Amino acid sequence: MSEKPPKRRRRPAAEARERILAAASRRLAEGGPDAVHLEDVARDLGISHPAILHHFGSRDGLMAQLETRAMRALQDDLLAASGTAEDSLARVAQTLGDEGHARLLAWWVLHGSGPGEGLEWDMLQDVARGIHARRVEAAAEAGEAPPEPEDTVFVVRLAATALFGEALLGNILTASAGLDDPAETSRRFRRWLADRLMR
Repeated sequence: MSEKPPKRRRRPAAEARERILAAASRRLAEGGPDAVHLEDVARDLGISHPAILHHFGSRDGLMAQLETRAMRALQDDLLAASGTAEDSLARVAQTLGDEGHARLLAWWVLHGSGPGEGLEWDMLQDVARGIHARRVEAAAEAGEAPPEPEDTVFVVRLAATALFGEALLGNILTASAGLDDPAETSRRFRRWLADRLMR
């Protein structure tokens, strides 16, 4: 007499979505957007491909949710601003580079559509306001005139562009500049950038 396979436990929708997003995030970090295939994510979790479609509608829906989730977490982290500018830049570099989200953003831009339904693209405004407050405080402590708000916006924009480029091309740029040890060079670059950000 053969035994019946154990009955599969049905997870609450929010838990199932979170498991799918976590598995897709691992694939994104390992191989970029091209490594996120619904069939592979389903196999990783021991679920069916249609189960992913049930929760996200399509691969694009899953990719949009991955980006929305990452950008919201990044925004929350940056706005908390509990550490130094260097710590904040390191967190951004982690999200964009190691977790693969710079590649995902580039994929969205090249794909011709915007990421993340409901994703707000005013994150840099909020970050610039927080950094500007710190710069004004630092200028007051030094007895100097405060920087103009637009100057801070431009500095934040430059930093965001630099970190995005670093995430996509850092190793290539390091080698092209004749520098060794890409990881250490990236750390020194972030330290240098943080110093300029707070001036």
